Amino acid sequence: MVDAAVFQSIAPCSQELPQMMAAAADGLGSIALDTTQLNMSVTDPTAWATAMNNLGMVPVGLPGQQLVSDSICVPGFDPGLNMMTGITPINPMIPGLGLVPPPPPTEVAVVKEIIHCKSCTLFPQNPNLPPPSTRERPPGCKTVFVGGLPENATEEIIQEVFEQCGDITAIRKSKKNFCHIRFAEEFMVDKAIYLSGYRMRLGSSTDKKDSGRLHVDFAQARDDFYEWECKQRMRAREERHRRKLEEDRLRPPSPPAIMHYSEHEAALLAEKLKDDSKFSEAITVLLSWIERGEVNRRSANQFYSMVQSANSHVRRLMNEKATHEQEMEEAKENFKNALTGILTQFEQIVAVFNASTRQKAWDHFSKAQRKNIDIWRKHSEELRNAQSEQLMGIRREEEMEMSDDENCDSPTKKMRVDESALAAQAYALKEENDSLRWQLDAYRNEVELLKQEKEQLFRTEENLTKDQQLQFLQQTMQGMQQQLLAIQEELNNKKSELEQAKEEQSHTQALLKVLQEQLKGTKDLVETNGHSHEDANEINVLTVALVNQDRENNSEKRIQGLKSEKEALLIGIISTFLHVHPFGANIEYLWSYMQQLDSKISANEIEMLLMRLPRMFKQEFTGVGATLEKRWKLCAFEGIKTT
Repeated sequence: MVDAAVFQSIAPCSQELPQMMAAAADGLGSIALDTTQLNMSVTDPTAWATAMNNLGMVPVGLPGQQLVSDSICVPGFDPGLNMMTGITPINPMIPGLGLVPPPPPTEVAVVKEIIHCKSCTLFPQNPNLPPPSTRERPPGCKTVFVGGLPENATEEIIQEVFEQCGDITAIRKSKKNFCHIRFAEEFMVDKAIYLSGYRMRLGSSTDKKDSGRLHVDFAQARDDFYEWECKQRMRAREERHRRKLEEDRLRPPSPPAIMHYSEHEAALLAEKLKDDSKFSEAITVLLSWIERGEVNRRSANQFYSMVQSANSHVRRLMNEKATHEQEMEEAKENFKNALTGILTQFEQIVAVFNASTRQKAWDHFSKAQRKNIDIWRKHSEELRNAQSEQLMGIRREEEMEMSDDENCDSPTKKMRVDESALAAQAYALKEENDSLRWQLDAYRNEVELLKQEKEQLFRTEENLTKDQQLQFLQQTMQGMQQQLLAIQEELNNKKSELEQAKEEQSHTQALLKVLQEQLKGTKDLVETNGHSHEDANEINVLTVALVNQDRENNSEKRIQGLKSEKEALLIGIISTFLHVHPFGANIEYLWSYMQQLDSKISANEIEMLLMRLPRMFKQEFTGVGATLEKRWKLCAFEGIKTT
């Protein structure tokens, strides 16, 4: 409340204004100004108007633009009444008035004012500061987030402040300095966002717990989004219903339902087929019954009678066509006669114009009259020529029709035809129909012959392709059979080799057992009889000779196992290759060389062949550690030398 003594004179008001502005600045808290910074010239009206506006007082008697927009001020309120009558300035944001405006448009810069409530006061932020930022508005938002509340603020105070924005349905206050407020409608959220940036002070206290800067922003609530989705679904349903109604309205009417066949319905349909007015409806029903397959032995007679009655309408239709053709000919003749009369009148008019252009009458007309007569003459001549061309076109068409008609000898046709002429015409039509039918049958036969020839050609082509495919398949089968036979031969050879190896192993084991028994017997004889050392050496030599003889026999058996020419050829090539390489070669190098001669040979086959001939090829290890390598050498010449 402002004291009434302040308004008694202008001078005391100007003296007390700096103290009032300093008090307001202390209450705002965001504008850090002292009394030394408020020294301004009394003659500066703009500065005084800004200061009074920040204090919530409407500037009076000062020239310049109004600082508060008309959307915020009370309509019809005279700001001069407060100074003249001592009335306290009315703030449009007072809760009792309920005049909280919607958010102002961004184009117009609005200066916010102080809002007085019962238990608190809201001070606007510095207009020079940027406006508070907000997040993107969620769809159907009815809930706002309010932060920066004073610590001592209660739900009653919050409701008192935000009640003026609209009906509040719920307030959820946190233990910290923020809360969520849900309004009844969406537009109330815009009014609440308008309060963002205000500094809230409880009562007249200067304690920090009783003041805080409000930050109001959009909040995303599940209830709001659910209600928005329900509204969207309802609108979508309404739109679908509207579209369906529109489609039903624009859809063409469906054809009438066709009744099922029965003897009673067939009798009624036969009566309808005899009636000319109901024939089109009845013939559709008959066609539907025949297509459904209602014709059987029992109902064949009824259907035949209905088809016969349908055929009786052919004569009627032909008569109607003849009458319409006659009417058309009469209309053509009338049009031609009328056109001839019009052309005659055009000729007369042109003759009048030509007579008027002669010198006897032409000299008596003025220049304007001569000009008009000349224009009219040219126009009438153009129209006459067009009409004459149209008439000549009609006559040419008639002549062409007469030339096409072989039965007409005279240039003009008779308008009415006798019954004999109709009979002759029907007979001619019948003959023409028969000839056309015969032609159609001939064409059908030709088409069937062409189809048969085409099918034969197609079959021959298919047979050729099938024969080629069969030949190719037979060749592939023969190749596969040869491969299988070769594989079976290799498998049999390997089986025989395995059996020979088993036999050799069993033979060597038996020899070893015999030798062990002989050694034991010789040792016993030496111990008992005391033979000399020479006898023991002779026995060892005999055993070694037996073992060597056994090995030679086995090697001879293995050599005798080389029966195929391919293996002999491979042995010759490998022996020549290893003879060129006296230091030996590994199996990979040897295989790469042999693969150039035979791409199907494998390294395993070469290695097995070399192992089967130990007297010709031997394997040695060269290198140390990581460089250790297996090499095959030719040792056939060494075996010959030793022998």
